[in-house]
Amino acid sequence: MEAANNTDVSTEAKPQVIYRCKKCRRIVASAEQVVPHEPGEGQKCFKWKKRSNNPWDQEAPQCSSIFVEPMKWMQVVEDGCVQDKLQCLGCKARLGYFNWAGMQCNCGAWINPAFQLHKSRLDECQL
Repeated sequence: MEAANNTDVSTEAKPQVIYRCKKCRRIVASAEQVVPHEPGEGQKCFKWKKRSNNPWDQEAPQCSSIFVEPMKWMQVVEDGCVQDKLQCLGCKARLGYFNWAGMQCNCGAWINPAFQLHKSRLDECQL
């Protein structure tokens, strides 16, 4: 019986990922709150003018944002707005946008409702 218990203990848990505001380091989200999405078809999903005819430009773009569940720190969501900017509660830095009707990720996927946080405005930390 002890051997079975030791194998259960030895399984390592995945490191928890949290996202912090780059400006003031306040925690704004954790990996559990991130809404996963399937990457879209990239440029094919956007306006005609943005399409590229370059056959070598076919690789899927990396998502520049994460999409999360609505959270209590999102004051404008609590106020009943339909779409607006998302600002850090600590330093008022703009972290992203939200829209209850949804929005398109830069990979081409449509997320509905969308609470978008820009990765360039966040630090990804592992605990």
